[in-house]
Amino acid sequence: MKIAVTYDKGNIFQHFGRTEAFKVYQAEDGKVVSSEILSSNGTGHSALAGLLADQSVDVLICGGIGEGAQAALKEAGVELCAGAEGDTDQAVEAYLRGELVSTGANCDHHHGEEHDCGEHGEAEEGHSCGGGCGSGCGGGCAGGCGSQPAITGRNVGKTCRTHYRGTFDDGTQFDSSYDRGEPLEFICGAGQMIRGFDQAVADMEVGQVVDVHLMPEEAYGMPDPSAVFTVEIAQLPGSEELEAGQQVYLTNPYGQPFPVKVVAKDETTVTFDANHEMAGRELNFRIELVEVR
Repeated sequence: MKIAVTYDKGNIFQHFGRTEAFKVYQAEDGKVVSSEILSSNGTGHSALAGLLADQSVDVLICGGIGEGAQAALKEAGVELCAGAEGDTDQAVEAYLRGELVSTGANCDHHHGEEHDCGEHGEAEEGHSCGGGCGSGCGGGCAGGCGSQPAITGRNVGKTCRTHYRGTFDDGTQFDSSYDRGEPLEFICGAGQMIRGFDQAVADMEVGQVVDVHLMPEEAYGMPDPSAVFTVEIAQLPGSEELEAGQQVYLTNPYGQPFPVKVVAKDETTVTFDANHEMAGRELNFRIELVEVR
């Protein structure tokens, strides 16, 4: 099976028609065995479906996608999983585990088509990123919380590539770029990473290795009770098939997809939790700065 993901610096690019590259994975027996970067060569919108079909791609994972492109993919025999965000590797792993559910998210050039999940469909920024550090949002510890002083340091504003290993206080590893065999790439201080990770890298030298301990406020914040919300099943097509414990993606009124966990469901309603799965956790990282450019 071949799975293609709209790709931008390790993340799922959010506009299918404007993606400059795809990361294409070869999967066998439910596991990824290889991957490569495929340039779109400036091809746009519906024509991208032909490009993927020529590469024998079976599944496309993306963020927003217009109806025309959806129709072209269907005609080309490419399965679509839309409304995804975060790290491409994590998304593919979630898909292979059967945990990534397509919202059918639409978008046009102006992101004018919106899937409104009601007043609670708009997730607060900083509490909407799914997945683990380095494999869940922004390719790593993405999605800092709140308005805080700017990060300063020699590497701020530069593209950094780091290897890292993340553990909880009991020593359990929750993520590792070493295991994936590819450093994490991000722009330091641009908000692509959780604040504590950015701060640690800001003044590092290439080749340096540091160990940091982050409190929740420096990582994914504390759980926000207002991020747990209930929606009428009748107002959210497809939600009748959801089950408690499942992670899915909703789309806010601005067309931006965000991950939520199904925490409860009855005959008429389903309750979601948009808090990050590591909200409230203290995190430890060993970070190695591989390259700065």
